[in-house]
Parts: sequence; C-alpha cells; structure tokens
Amino acid sequence: MPKTKIFLIAGEASGDLHGANLINEWKKLAPNTAFVGWGGDKMASEGMLTLKHIRSLSFMGFIEVLLNIRTILRNIAICKEQLLIHQPDVVVLIDFPGFNLRIAKWLKQHNIPVIFYISPQIWAWKASRVHAIGRDVSKMYCILPFEKAFYLKYNVDVQYLGHPLLDEISKFRAKESTAKLSANKPILALLPGSRSQEVKRKLPLMLDASKAFPDYLVVVACSANLDETFYRKYADSSIQLVFGETYEILNQANLALVTSGTATLETALFGVPQVVCYKSSVISYQIAKALVKIKFISLVNLIMDDEVVTELIQNKCTAENMRNELRLLALGQPKRDQMLSAYQSLTKILGSNGASSRVANDIVVTFFSNRGN
Repeated sequence: MPKTKIFLIAGEASGDLHGANLINEWKKLAPNTAFVGWGGDKMASEGMLTLKHIRSLSFMGFIEVLLNIRTILRNIAICKEQLLIHQPDVVVLIDFPGFNLRIAKWLKQHNIPVIFYISPQIWAWKASRVHAIGRDVSKMYCILPFEKAFYLKYNVDVQYLGHPLLDEISKFRAKESTAKLSANKPILALLPGSRSQEVKRKLPLMLDASKAFPDYLVVVACSANLDETFYRKYADSSIQLVFGETYEILNQANLALVTSGTATLETALFGVPQVVCYKSSVISYQIAKALVKIKFISLVNLIMDDEVVTELIQNKCTAENMRNELRLLALGQPKRDQMLSAYQSLTKILGSNGASSRVANDIVVTFFSNRGN
C-alpha cells in the first residue's frame, strides 16, 4: 500500500514546535505516513522533509510585511508549485494566517483537503475571514477554549482538544534541569521576544527597569536565532544570557517582564508573576489599533476575560512603568497572590494534557480511517 503523504506548513517557531509534536503523535497512530512541508528544525527532527525553513519566512508588523511583499508573494508561488509536485493526501496548515489562508483557498480549488491547526486570531480583527475558512478549510482545530464557540456560530467544523503547551511543559518537568542559573538570588526573567526588531525595542527598556532590583539575578531568555554579540550591545556582563532555554528560566524565575504572545501563557503556566510588554513601530501600532478589536493583547487575559496581568502597550511600555508594576508583584504583595490564584484557574480552563495526541487521533480517524494505514 502506498504511503499516505501529508504536507504541513508552519511559518514560525511556535508552529514548528506544535507541528513537531503533531507529527510525533501521528507516527504512532499511522506509521505508514510520509511528512513533507515547510517548518523548522523540530519538525525536521521528527522526520519531515523540509522544503522551506521558517527562518526565511517570518515578518513582523504591517510595515515589515509591506516591505517584504515581493518575497512573500514569491514564497506563495513556490509553495503552490511544491504542492502540485508532491500531491499530498491532506495539507495541515499551522497558524501563520496571512500565508496559510491564501494557500487554503488555492487548495480548495484543487480539491485537496485542508486541516487548519491553531486558529488564526480572526476573532480579534477581520472576523469576516471566518466565511473563507468555512469555505476552504475541511476542519479547524483551535487551541484556545473560547475560539470554539466563535466558529460554531458560523457553522465551521471545529474542535477544541486542549492546548499543546500543557504537553510541552509537562514533558519539560519530567526532564532533569540543564540550565546553569546562579541560584543564590531570586531571578528576574526578561523575555524580549525572538525577533531582532522586538528585542531592539524592548530589551533596553527591560534592562533599565531591572536596575531597580539589585537583589535579583537578571536573566535574558535569548533566541537561538540571534547571537550573543547582538544581545551584548544592550546587556553588560552582570546580565546572564541564556539561549534556547526559556522553560529552564521560567522554571526558576520569581518575576518576569514578557513580550506579548505565546510567552505570556507559558509564563503563567509556570506560575511566574509577570508584566506584559508590547511596543511596535508607530505606524504598525496605529494600523493595529484601528483594526484590532479586543479588550486585551495577552493570552492570559484573553482566556480569563479579565485583566489578570498588567499590559504595558506602546507609550505605556516604559522602564518606569515596568519598575512600578514589578514592585507590585514582589513577595507578600496582594497583587502577586491574586495573580497566582488566577493562574490556577487558567490551567483548569485549558483542560488536561494530551492535546497533540488527541488532535492526531481525530485527524487520522476522520480523514484516514478507511485507508488501513
């Protein structure tokens, strides 16, 4: 029997992580499956033939996208050519909506089933895209509990089977610690993001704020895609730089300054009181402000539908405000205890471990149960 061929497309580090876990679980259920597509080192390590690496794909912000529009359009054309060559049985699109929703429309026209894993945040802006998703996507798997109700309103075939970060953190806690962090001081973790643009804007502010906490060891969670020379332009030798070990840092941290995004949820699941920071270019921010219609930007607050963590956005994202908010989260402060209590409720809302396994099982049963794979 010929192998089932699955084409996956991830465009960012988080998508690479979740895609790798999905492949890992899928192989257990259907070993006679070949995986090919776009992703990073983690998906490749699970046996996916990588046609395009994520390092050449991710552009942040409206202006940055416009400046790189030729590259993006060329990538879309390349992807379509590769899909025609490989003729997959199913395509799994992982987040990366600006790119993947265009590919989904094309796949629909070519009668190739489309699975979307990790919903684009269309509930935040351009909700009208839900109609295109309903038309082009065979099944949507979301990872935020409130997203399921949104899609059901539009009769989209959707499942919420848990959040894969719970699996990642559970796996991490089952391993022995590898990071060498000085443990004789409490730790203030700085998570300035993974892109150079983010780090340039926020790390200097975070480091300035950290000066008010001389009794803490300040540790920067550094992206493996950027080198030490880049970070040392901002951080002196008293600052500890740790590359590619964010979970190790959060596992030992007492306080954190965190760039908005998935890291805010990871920080909460590790039980670290945090201040959320967001700062982009002025033009990108003004465009986002006009288009995005949500009360909060952090996943913690969105899931809880309440301001659990303070969000310092754009002009409020200053070193002084960071310092003041961190002081409110020190040991013995009421806000710290309130935040930690809310984190416990957050974990219960997300559900149990095993999301990647459940998604893989649902896909195999739904799309391949009659193939004898």
